[in-house]
Amino acid sequence: MPDTTADLHPLTAQDSLVALMIAISASDAQIRTSELVRIQSVLNHLPVFGDYEQARLTQVSSLVFELFEDEDGLDALFGLVREGLPERLFETAYALACDVAAADGNLNEEELRMLEEMRYELSIDRLHAAAIERGARARHMTL
Repeated sequence: MPDTTADLHPLTAQDSLVALMIAISASDAQIRTSELVRIQSVLNHLPVFGDYEQARLTQVSSLVFELFEDEDGLDALFGLVREGLPERLFETAYALACDVAAADGNLNEEELRMLEEMRYELSIDRLHAAAIERGARARHMTL
């Protein structure tokens, strides 16, 4: 079996965004269909993914799952993301993670902790984070 981690070094900016969306979805050990649909929708519609090779989704997902099995895997994931993602896209990454987390209409403790870790690792200002979170909440409200 090929070493998935070696195949993806370094992560592209797009891979980094995908990795964080997968990470927030997998953070509670239950990847919900609504979260997968949201990720696919993002890949299909956002300009930042206009030239993204969607076959990489499987490779990036495998990498995230591999890293989640390691004790220091989350730190390694954030290291890869910071290397691959330009700082100007840190808020975009956080916004996408918030949208995926909110897609099922429920944020559990694990997802909230992962978002907190993302805010810290991506140096997202608390006020900006609150605005991003409120936008995600507003987009995913139901009647």
